[in-house]
Amino acid sequence: MSIGSKFHLVTLGCPKNEVDSEKIAGTLFAEGMKSTDDLNDADLIVVNTCAFVEEAREESIETILNIAELRNEESKIVVTGCMAERYGKEMQDSLPEVDHVAGFGVPVSLTRKADVPELDLLNLPRPASGKPWAYLKIAEGCDRACGYCSIPSFRGPQRSRSISSIIEEVDALEVKEVVLVAQDLAAFGRDQGIGEKSVIPLIEEIVKKVEWVRLLYLYPSELNQRLIDVISCLTVPYFDLSLQHVSPPLLRKMKRWGSDARFRDLIFRIRENCPEAVFRSNFIVGYPGETEEDHDQLIEFIQEMRLDWCGFFPFSNEEGTYASDLDGKVDRSLIVERLKELGSLQDEITASKRDALIGEKVSVLVDSFGVGRTYREAPEIDGIVSVPDSCKVGEFVDLIVKGATGPDLEADLF
Repeated sequence: MSIGSKFHLVTLGCPKNEVDSEKIAGTLFAEGMKSTDDLNDADLIVVNTCAFVEEAREESIETILNIAELRNEESKIVVTGCMAERYGKEMQDSLPEVDHVAGFGVPVSLTRKADVPELDLLNLPRPASGKPWAYLKIAEGCDRACGYCSIPSFRGPQRSRSISSIIEEVDALEVKEVVLVAQDLAAFGRDQGIGEKSVIPLIEEIVKKVEWVRLLYLYPSELNQRLIDVISCLTVPYFDLSLQHVSPPLLRKMKRWGSDARFRDLIFRIRENCPEAVFRSNFIVGYPGETEEDHDQLIEFIQEMRLDWCGFFPFSNEEGTYASDLDGKVDRSLIVERLKELGSLQDEITASKRDALIGEKVSVLVDSFGVGRTYREAPEIDGIVSVPDSCKVGEFVDLIVKGATGPDLEADLF
């Protein structure tokens, strides 16, 4: 592509993909290209795909085909991301609409030789964020072997960044909130041999640069008292715990640490340490062998622990994983029924917790015109706070909560 050409970038999947997309955009800007939101105006269209579960793969393919129909005939389509890495040859053979499939580290620009990896996405420079907050990926890959997860097969083992490179990126982002992400966040630095809980000195450096630091994807066994204390003392005491289930037999089948009792103890300890702590977790529904007793145990846990935010996801049978060969597959209709029951229960809990905030004074980061968040809401994941139009984007404002609708709050000036 020549200098002055335009690119259109589509990102699918998780926050970690969003970070990759911003770094890809940085390489294209460096080549003299310009970004455009208009698909028909683009010379190059890059689709950063997700391959975590079947639904994500279907969305990726559907998006590619839709773009192929809508683009101008002169534009080129490059597919990158997890699907490109995991199914590159199959995609190139089965999708004639695609001009190039670029796995991790392969340049997406068609002007450069793209048959071998030559980009380190993890450490590429990144342009300033256009928002008051930004995801920041501190490591790539994962060393765990969870029974349902295919990520290590195409993302590889954990590779942590240096603290200095992360701090340089924090400075470049020019934001008020940094949201740290990785497949196994609390294991940061272990692969470098620099000791356990190296994420703590990283946090201590980042808080010198930005007002809010939020951590996502915390494996529960990694939360020792020292790390709990550090997160509790942040202006964002937000605990995103990757629990997945609470039944001990099912967790063993998942090749996961934990149990109902251990998770309760962990949450009680955090709440005792930090009463204002906010909790999020995700759970898999319908994992092979999940019984009614297992499901009832999860229901009881959700009812009693009253986490602020929960996501429930149907089991996806991923090729090559331990779970793909397990007996006891749960009928799809039963999975849907269990999902509805859990979702309805959590909606009631979340709404109740939001109602309890009415009348409270809160500090809100204004993300966009009329929309903000308190420390209780992770961006793009949890609820929002409607704020007066007079509130300036990118600033913190002190407001009072006037109302709540489901997961969302309405706040006004004192």
